[in-house]
Amino acid sequence: MRFTSKLVSALAMAMLALPVAAAGNKITLGFAQVGAESEWRTANTESIKKAAAAAGIDLKFSDAQQKQENQIKAIRSYIAQKVDVIAFSPVVESGWDTVLMEAKAAKIPVILTDRAVDSKDKSLYVTFMGSDFVEEGRRAGNWLVGDLTKNGMIKNPVDIVELQGTTGSAPAIDRQKGFAEVIAKYPTLKVTRSQTGDFTRAKGKEVMEAFLKADPNIQVLFAHNDDMAIGAIQAIEEAGKKPGKDITIVSIDGVKGAFEAMMAGKLNCSVECSPLLGPQLMSACKDVLAGKSLPKRIQTQEGVFPAEKAAEAFPSRQY
Repeated sequence: MRFTSKLVSALAMAMLALPVAAAGNKITLGFAQVGAESEWRTANTESIKKAAAAAGIDLKFSDAQQKQENQIKAIRSYIAQKVDVIAFSPVVESGWDTVLMEAKAAKIPVILTDRAVDSKDKSLYVTFMGSDFVEEGRRAGNWLVGDLTKNGMIKNPVDIVELQGTTGSAPAIDRQKGFAEVIAKYPTLKVTRSQTGDFTRAKGKEVMEAFLKADPNIQVLFAHNDDMAIGAIQAIEEAGKKPGKDITIVSIDGVKGAFEAMMAGKLNCSVECSPLLGPQLMSACKDVLAGKSLPKRIQTQEGVFPAEKAAEAFPSRQY
C-alpha cells in the first residue's frame, strides 16, 4: 500500500493547483470602481454590491475617487490577493496595458464594465459590458434635431454649449462623437463652447456659470450626464433664466433626479444609460470560471425619455 501515500500526496497537490472557485469554494471578485461622482455611479455601485451578495460571490470593492493610479493600485492588490476575477470601470481609456498584462500573467480573467479601454491587445480582457456611448450621443442629437424641427427653429442659427464628462474617459469621448455626428448634418447647429464638467453637479454648475457669462444667448445645453445638467440648471436659474424654456437641455443617464427635473419643466430630455450592471456581471463571472466563452461585447438595451414621458415612467425607475 506504499502507493497510497503517493497518490494522496499527488491529489493534494492537484487540488492546490486548482483555482479557488474551481475547488468548489466561493468565487472572489475584485472590483475597482471609478468613484462616487454622480447619482448614476452610486446606483451602479449599489447594483454590483447587491448582485454579488445575491449570487454568493465574495466582493472586494475599491473606490478610485476618479484617479487612474488608484484603480491600478487596486487591481495590483487584487492580483496579489489571487482573486478569481477582476472587474473594473476604467476612469480613462488609455494606460491599462501594463497592469492588464500582469493580470493575464497571473491567469486572472478581467471583465470591463460600463467603460472600455483603448488597447490593441483584446486578449487582455474577457469582455466589455455596458452601453454604446456613441449611440447615446446620437440619440441626444437626434432628439434635439426633432425638437428644434417641431418648434420651427432648425432653420435658424442655434448656439449649443456642451458639458463634457471626465477628459479622456470613454463616455466623454464617445458621447461627444455621436452628438457631433448628428448635428454636423445641420449647418445652423453649432457647438460654441465645450468644456469638461467632470460628471459632477458642482463642476457642471461652475462651468455653466462661465458659459452664461461668456454668451448670454445660449439656446441649447448638451450635458454628457444628468448630474452636470442638474448643476447647470442651478446656474441657469441663478442667472435669471428659465431652464427647459429659455435654454433647451438634453442630457444622458436617466437617473431619478433627471426625471424630477423633467417633471418640473426644467430638463427637456434624458437619454437612458442603465447602471444596473450587477446581475449581468455576476453571471459573467460564473460563466468565465466555468469555462464558457463570452461575447467580446455585451451591450445593454436602453431608451430615450423626453419630458412629456417623465411622469409616466418615473414610478418604475430603479435608480
